[in-house]
Amino acid sequence: MQPVQAVQEVGENSALSTQPTREQLDFFEKRIRPVLVKHCYKCHSEEAAKKDELRGGLLLDSRDGILAGGESGEALVPGKPEEGTLLGSLNYDLYEMPPAGKLPQEVIADFRAWIEMGAIDPREGKVVAASEIDIEAGREFWAYRPIVRPEIPMIENAGTAIDAFIGQALQQANLASVGRANRETLASRLYYDLWGLPPTPEQLENFVSSNSENAYEDLVDELLRSPRFGERWGRHWLDVVRYAESVTLRGLIYKEAWRYRDYVIESFNDDVPFDFFIRQQISGDLLEAEGFEQRRKNLIATGYLAMGNNNLEDQDKEKLRMDAVDEQLETIGRGLLAQTIGCARCHDHKFDPIPTSDYYALAGILRSTESIINANVGRWVVAELPVPPEKMEAVKALSQELALVKSELAKLTKDKSVGVIKVSDVIGIVVDDPAAMRTGNWNTSTSNKTYVGPGYQYASGGSPDTRAVFEPPTELEGEYEVRFAYAYGSNRPKSLPVEVWDADGSRITVLNETTLPAVDGHFDSLGTYRFEKGMKPRVVVDVSKASGAVVIDAVQFLSEEVLAQESAPTDQKDKEAVAARVKVLQSKQKELEAQIPAKETYITVNEAKQIEDAPIHIRGDVHNLGDVVARGFLQVASSSRPPQITQGVSGRVELGQWIASDSNPLTARVYANRVWGWLMGIGLVRTPDNFGFTGESPSHPELLDHLAMTLKDSGWSTKQLIREIVLSQTYQRDSKPTVKQRELDPENRLLGHMNRRRKDAESILDAMLQVSGQIDFTMGGPTIRPGTSNDYNYDHQGFRRAVYWPVFRNSLPDVFQVFDYPNPSVVVGKRDVSSTSPQALFLLNNPQVMEYADLAAREFLAIPDIDDARRYTLLTRSILGRNPTESERTVSLAYVQRAENDEQRQQNWARVIQAVFASVDFRYIK
Repeated sequence: MQPVQAVQEVGENSALSTQPTREQLDFFEKRIRPVLVKHCYKCHSEEAAKKDELRGGLLLDSRDGILAGGESGEALVPGKPEEGTLLGSLNYDLYEMPPAGKLPQEVIADFRAWIEMGAIDPREGKVVAASEIDIEAGREFWAYRPIVRPEIPMIENAGTAIDAFIGQALQQANLASVGRANRETLASRLYYDLWGLPPTPEQLENFVSSNSENAYEDLVDELLRSPRFGERWGRHWLDVVRYAESVTLRGLIYKEAWRYRDYVIESFNDDVPFDFFIRQQISGDLLEAEGFEQRRKNLIATGYLAMGNNNLEDQDKEKLRMDAVDEQLETIGRGLLAQTIGCARCHDHKFDPIPTSDYYALAGILRSTESIINANVGRWVVAELPVPPEKMEAVKALSQELALVKSELAKLTKDKSVGVIKVSDVIGIVVDDPAAMRTGNWNTSTSNKTYVGPGYQYASGGSPDTRAVFEPPTELEGEYEVRFAYAYGSNRPKSLPVEVWDADGSRITVLNETTLPAVDGHFDSLGTYRFEKGMKPRVVVDVSKASGAVVIDAVQFLSEEVLAQESAPTDQKDKEAVAARVKVLQSKQKELEAQIPAKETYITVNEAKQIEDAPIHIRGDVHNLGDVVARGFLQVASSSRPPQITQGVSGRVELGQWIASDSNPLTARVYANRVWGWLMGIGLVRTPDNFGFTGESPSHPELLDHLAMTLKDSGWSTKQLIREIVLSQTYQRDSKPTVKQRELDPENRLLGHMNRRRKDAESILDAMLQVSGQIDFTMGGPTIRPGTSNDYNYDHQGFRRAVYWPVFRNSLPDVFQVFDYPNPSVVVGKRDVSSTSPQALFLLNNPQVMEYADLAAREFLAIPDIDDARRYTLLTRSILGRNPTESERTVSLAYVQRAENDEQRQQNWARVIQAVFASVDFRYIK
């Protein structure tokens, strides 16, 4: 979110006169407080004052302090960024603060935005205080109470339990509901809500003209069975998980993110139980799987945790690690539990019963999970999907043959005594240093330009508890030569013991890392070893027993067969023979590579090599640590005994179990509310991402619990919950309110009529694509054009459904931006809905829309044996889901009939279609 956007979203409220909004508090906690803690508290805090180190009499660690100002006058004036000393000091115009160096311009822009929005500041001067949160009292709040099955009211003519709860509230308000919508309206409503598409004229006619008593129910079931359903409802979920295919920084692209998108769509089509759906995304890589396909889906699901918009360039790697954890907790908290967990990072939650210790109990789980690989610019975790079982043996055989060919080629064509070698170019079985299990403090380097893979690791000799263990990824059987790679240098250990464990026990070889490795300048041999099935070969480097900078690079296991192929021809005089052999081998290599399926990769997370509980970060500062908190869950939502996290595991499996538990009071309520909101236009709780004290209470609490119980009773079936809602009289009501409803219930909280809703960006785009006759219903697969290196100024085009268009954080399609597409960096359970003149202007003037209208005109003009009146009726039924009014027909036909030739006729029809696209009726669902 840019600072200007933040100001627009949170409004102009003053910190002194109004209750702060969630967005305002979030902005302070995420953009302002961390900067103050890191750069200002040392000289401008109560703690500095106690040490007699306070500068300028200015306190910046509390709201009262910052408003009071210091010796130089007011630090800031809420709403007036040009007044006060703070902004001028940050800009180095007045003073130079912080003195260690000017802050980045985007940080200064955040401070300007914060002051403009009223300098919202929840701090009350308590830097570190004992928790005053009463967990038991907190459990009395509606959202934390156990879900109970409510008694269904006895309401006359109520068709379903839903109608009974709605009817009871209407009766108590002395209001009546409106009648059922007509069939055309119901068909359009269902198609848009369940498919995100308008019904075709044929589909509309089939339903409207049906004489079956079950026509409506049959249509519901038909729509739920279609693959179009998963594309529509999968997109809802992608809003909640902040799905994107790039990061803002540098526009780096998540090339594998599409697999997660396709997994979500398939899951909704397959009606995967929502509780299992949650557990897959939290810990799919750690779950048992029934079969190969299930295993693939479990792995891909973990992309949920990996797609955060993190500052991968941050050189404070501990801060980057914790920021990534915080982003994940915000996504889990708001998305699955509707809890603002991130507000407890620096202090106990100011409104909800969430102590800081609960935040760090959860953070410990995610800190024990590897999400980012540290480098100058951090990298997300990418892994290979398993090969299908039926292809495993063939791929293994081909890979072995290819390894032999490459080893011979390498010896014939390369001098590898210096330089960087790709792991894929090294013969045998290779375990590179990133795959080693490491304890202690290791660092990555590429300073020595002779190494294997992306770099090598080094650690200080003599360091206690610092080891590296290399294990081959597959079982070994027979005799293997084991080699160890290191980047040699004068500051390396002259005596480094390396221990190899094989079938006969263990053997130690002492290496001298100050000398050039004997084999190709990269490897030294550790000898020949015998391995048996069922054992784990290991190569262990113990840093504590050496001096100097201990380097580990790679370990190589070479079978007798591979060793036999390793020797180069001894007679190099016959260059022609060598050249001919190289040509044969290169041809064979290409042939084998073509037969081996391309490796399929996915974005994911891993169990961290170091599993640990997290210390509390005092004031959120990663370098100011407090007490360590055992990994666990939110106490207020854990009335029954939560799963126990065992030693040696991150706790993600248990986290998924706790969230998806029947006894968790939040999860079922939150999801049931989301489903209701996606169908009705507004949730029973109008703050779907915040069920806390600053959120809204449900308009119909008993109905919400009924829906939550229905969800759980059905085995957490999304389709069954949707079916119950859309079959209710409440959903099928007309959208036109009565005069009395307008007067007594202007916001329609009692649901006496259906809400009229503006279509979202994807529905508008998909409808135009469908009417154009060019929509491509191909499902799944990557859609980013090959060769795209970053997401800046990406030219979005094509005829696939909108759900498959790349979601780039730096460049969204125009239609997405105009029609309130959600910010793909945060959880969005309820999209903003605006109605602005630029929307109509976009539909009238955008070249892409004009192209769709032109293509649609060609489609309608190609229909044989109909007159223009019938053609126009088909057009409005295709776009608006209804017959035209007489005035619409008269005006439109008069315009198209002004054409003097076929070209003008086609152009006039295109303009008529574009006018229908720009109409209010096209943009809204009744």
